This record gives sequence, structure tokens and C-alpha cells, in this order.
Amino acid sequence: MEENKIVANENFDWNSFENDLDLYGGQNKETVAEAYDKTLSNIATGEVVEGTVTEINKREVTVNIGYKSEGMIPATEFRYNPDLAVGDKVEVYVDSVEDKSGALALSHKKARQLKSWDRVNEALNNDEIIKGYVKCRTKGGMIVDVFGIEAFLPGSQIDVKPIRDYDIYVDKTMEFKVVKINQEFRNVVVSHKALIEAELEAQKQVIMSKLEKGQILEGTVKNITNYGVFIDLGGVDGLIHITDLSWGRVNHPEEIVQLDQKLNVVIIDFDEQKKRIALGLKQLTPHPWEALDADLKVGDKVKGKVVVMADYGAFVEIASGVEGLIHVSEMSWSQHLRSAQEFLKVGDEVEAVILTLDREERKMSLGIKQLTPDPWEGIDTRYPVGAKCNAKVRNFTNFGVFVEIEEGIDGLIHISDLSWTKKVKHPSEFTQIGAEIEVVVLEIDKENRRLSLGHKQLEENPWNEIESKYSTDTIHSGTITEMTDKGAVVSLGDNITGFAPAKHLVKEDGTTLKQGDTADFKVIEFSKATKRITLSHTRIFEEVKRAEYAAEKAEKRASAEATKSSVKKINASIEKTTLGDIAGLAELKAAMEDASKNNK
Repeated sequence: MEENKIVANENFDWNSFENDLDLYGGQNKETVAEAYDKTLSNIATGEVVEGTVTEINKREVTVNIGYKSEGMIPATEFRYNPDLAVGDKVEVYVDSVEDKSGALALSHKKARQLKSWDRVNEALNNDEIIKGYVKCRTKGGMIVDVFGIEAFLPGSQIDVKPIRDYDIYVDKTMEFKVVKINQEFRNVVVSHKALIEAELEAQKQVIMSKLEKGQILEGTVKNITNYGVFIDLGGVDGLIHITDLSWGRVNHPEEIVQLDQKLNVVIIDFDEQKKRIALGLKQLTPHPWEALDADLKVGDKVKGKVVVMADYGAFVEIASGVEGLIHVSEMSWSQHLRSAQEFLKVGDEVEAVILTLDREERKMSLGIKQLTPDPWEGIDTRYPVGAKCNAKVRNFTNFGVFVEIEEGIDGLIHISDLSWTKKVKHPSEFTQIGAEIEVVVLEIDKENRRLSLGHKQLEENPWNEIESKYSTDTIHSGTITEMTDKGAVVSLGDNITGFAPAKHLVKEDGTTLKQGDTADFKVIEFSKATKRITLSHTRIFEEVKRAEYAAEKAEKRASAEATKSSVKKINASIEKTTLGDIAGLAELKAAMEDASKNNK
């Protein structure tokens, strides 16, 4: 085989090769390099420039800013703009024209931040629609990246309908409007709801103009509250009040509807200016009263469930939407004031009797006490006048004691019928509530369903015996138990008391008896009718003095009468004596002197 021989070019210009003269058209390398540099962008570190996206992958975005090399920017800096495409113009910040690896270092995030405050204020002033990236949830709303600034998106501004799941918006890029800026603290508030409200407002005007009362529409349950349900009618909301959900009682709307449920509703009323629409659901079905058994009448027994309780009674639902009231007075034959909660509670199944029925007014009253016999039927036979029985003390008044003989049979013991002898100022002095007391039936009042009862009548009236013992002018020992302005109450023993007026409490020495003193008292007045004994201590010694004075006066009167009689006798004898009888005159003189001495 013949070997190939390499022959050198004898005409090769080694000088031109070494100086690159042929490569640059005869120009030297430095001249060509200088000319090339002039074709590139003149950039400096820390500058914000505009570049063109040349390549996009999951990790990086390549941007050409007209420099001799392209810059690589992390893709995360463009999360706010998922529509980024090759050829898009973007602003970048030049971190370095040549990093450690000799590459161009760019940052889109820093470029945004440098101009973000001006951009966000411009967006507010121009009512501009901007894009933002939802970074995360926070209390009351979301954090949104807008121009590199963390703005606040309130939960109420995410959508026109209530948001039940905030997490579905995280990592999403959405359009917003800047609605508020706090220049001092550099806080920015954005809204997505504001973008769609204008469009919805136009839709509402169209829908409201076509509404009519009685119109039936299909809607979707948008929100449920304690007082009703908001229905989306396709751009405008209406409210079904809780009372218009069902003819029956509804404790909470969730018993009837569910979120996102589609249903037909009827327009009850609407206010075009206020854009309020009142809807009804129950109105699409006949009223339950119209389906009520036509043969149902007063006196019939019905069964139902207690749905509402009040102090004055219980509402019983005998059919869906048909209720009757059992007043507390119709729950028991007892006349005592009580609360309905003592008899029934919500959820109880009860049987009752229809007392009144008004189909036009759709009202019904019921009673349960009518299921048991009226205790006042045959009262004359069971508790005739004079009958003795036991009763339970229920209540006090200033004038007597209310007692209950049995359920529904009440009576009154007047305070004057508690005791024959004891002065009772208030019934609580004699008995107590809840105590058992024996009584006698004195009178029956069927109309008012009351019995007049007595307790003292269980014993014989002791005042017949008292009258003979404490007759007028008799004297008895007593103790003062109470002082009043007018006198004193005196205990005479055996529950017998008398009253001594103040002027009859004066003692012989001029002092006055006081509470706790024991002394003799004279009966100066006795009244069997009013059961009153009037006493006097003063009268006792006053009468003794009067007796002594009368006796002394009588004695003096008797002595004077005797003297007068003696004088008469002497005078008679003098008339028989003559003037000449000197001896007789002397005897007369002696006799008169003796008579005078005897009178002294």
C-alpha cells in the first residue's frame, strides 16, 4: 500500500494566521472585538431592564436581555403568571453581569419588587385589573402575591357567594382589583369579588325587571342561616324565611334543605330598589288545614306531638302544619297557678280533646284534663256541708288559708274560722304551707268551684262556758303579753285573752302596768258575738275606795240623824215646862249639855 504524504503549503502566511488578519477581513482581532461589543446591550449591575423569554422549562426560565449571554431565572418567580410563554417581554434585575460561573445573573422577583409599590398604586388609581398569585391561607382570608408584594384578600372578597373551602384557591393565579392601600404601613387589600359584581349587577337588573309575584323559579341553595335560606336564582339572590320553608314547625332550616340543593320556589314579594326578593317553599303545597278531616269536631279526641312549650301552654301538632294549643288551665282540674312545663315537654306524645275549632282562622284549642272526670261532679255527695276531711295547705292570704282536699277541689278557711279563742293575726301563726289540716265543709260554691271550710268547728264553741266564767264584774288574774297604743292584751289562760284600755292600766300608786306584769283584772264588758273581753285593773281599787267613802258617808249620815232625833225629843219636853218651873229649866240645861257631849 502506498503511504499518503502530507505536503506543507509553501505559500501559507504564518504571520496572518497568528494575527487573525484573514479571519476579520484584514482587520486585527482587537478592532473586530470592539466593534462586536458595540452591538451588545450596555448594562450595569443593579439595573432593571426588559428582556425576552427564550426558553421555559419546569426549573428555569431563560431570558435574553441583548447581552453576550442569556440569564437563567428560577421558574418559581413566575408562579403568579402561569400563562408565561416564549417571546413574552419581562422585566429583570441585573444581579451580576458575570457570576462565579461566568454567567449573567438576573432576577425577575427583584425587578417586580423595585417597581411594585408604584405599580400597585397605579392599579388602584386606574381601577386596573391585575393578576396575583394566591400563596396561602391566613386568618380571615388569603395572602396574594401582587407585583411581588404580599396583599390581603379578605374571605368576603373572594367570590359573591360564601366560600366553604378556602384551600381550593391556594396556588392559583387569579385576577384582582386593588381596593385599598394603607400608605403608612404599606398594606394592600385586593378583591376578586369586585370583578364580577359589575357583571352580576347588570344581570340582576335584567332578572329583577322580569320578576312577578307568584312566579315559580328554580334556584340553588347558596347559604343556610338560623333565620332562613338564601337561594341563587341565577345572578340574583332571594331569601326563604324559616317560616316559609314548611307549614309545620321548623327548628332550623337544615331540617328542610341542604347546601347546593336545587329546588323550585315561589316569589312572595320583592323590592326592585333594594333588590330584595322574598321567596316561599311551603306555598307550593296546599295548606294542611285544607286537608284536615272535615268530620273533625269539638269534643273529638286527637293525638299529637308537643312542638313548642311556653309558660302559658303547649302547642301540639296533630298533623303536619296543624297545631292546637293546650292552655295550662286545661292541663289539670287544679286551680293553682302552675307552669305548663310541670305537665309536658317538647317531644311528648299526647292525647287531647278538641275544645274549640275555627277552620277559617286555622285555630284550635285542646284540653287534656277533660280525659279525666271533673272532680266537681257529685261534690254535694262526696263533700256535703258538715263533712269532715283532711286537706293540704297550699297558700296563705291575710284573710285566710287556701287548702286542697284533692286534685281540683280547693277551699278557703277564713282566718276567723281557725280558732275559737286564739287571736290569729296571720295564718302563718297557726299552720304552715304543705301541712295537713282537718277541716269541716261550711258552704259549697259550685259556680266558682270553691268550698268554704272551717277548722274551729271541729270543736264545740267554748264561749258559752267562757261567758259564765268571765261574766261582767268578775275578777281574774292575768298577764300582759302585748302593749299597743290603745292599751294592753292580757292573757287570762286557756288561750283566753282580754283587752285592757290604757286608762285602766293605772295602779293604785299612780304607776302604769307594763308588758310581762301579772295583776288582777276586773271584767267590765263581755261580748259573746265579737268574742271580746274588756278588762280593767284600775277599776278594782277605785271601787274599793268608793265603797269605803260611801260607808263613811253613811255612818256620818246615821250619826246626824240620831242627834236630830234627840233634839226633837228635848224640844218636845221643853214645850211642856212652864216659866215658873225654875227647877225644870235647870234639868233641861243639864240634859242639853249631855246630848251635846254624846254627839261629839
